[in-house]
Amino acid sequence: MTGGWDPDAPGVLRLPSGRLVRGRALRRPLPDGPLPQFAMYLLGKPPPQVPWEAEWLRWPDFRLPSSGGEARRLLARAWDRATTERVELACGGGRGRTGTALACLAVLDGVAPGEAVEFVRAHYDRHAVETPWQARWVRRFTV
Repeated sequence: MTGGWDPDAPGVLRLPSGRLVRGRALRRPLPDGPLPQFAMYLLGKPPPQVPWEAEWLRWPDFRLPSSGGEARRLLARAWDRATTERVELACGGGRGRTGTALACLAVLDGVAPGEAVEFVRAHYDRHAVETPWQARWVRRFTV
């Protein structure tokens, strides 16, 4: 289970199961290397068109997803696809919404909800999950 990303590439998070998922900021240029095979874009408005399969989760900046049920469905899909595909999660800055979504993937992967934010901060970006309500949402996230 590698997901096809280089584990040492910027933004790549290795989950405990071995799945690799890339988080990134859409405000920055696309990193060198292979393209995603599936992406989940966490934005308040529709994302730009991309040549790979992508889903849009309406998620305004510094807030929570507009639909918790849709968020759970798409996050479960991203986690499942990361078993064999290059999966990317991204928002504008690559920290708040992306970090929150990555922490939820960590919960799906077996990390305790109360430890998932620290897991992502330690292994992805120390500034991930920017607001107290995003951290609370992760702590309440259920499989």
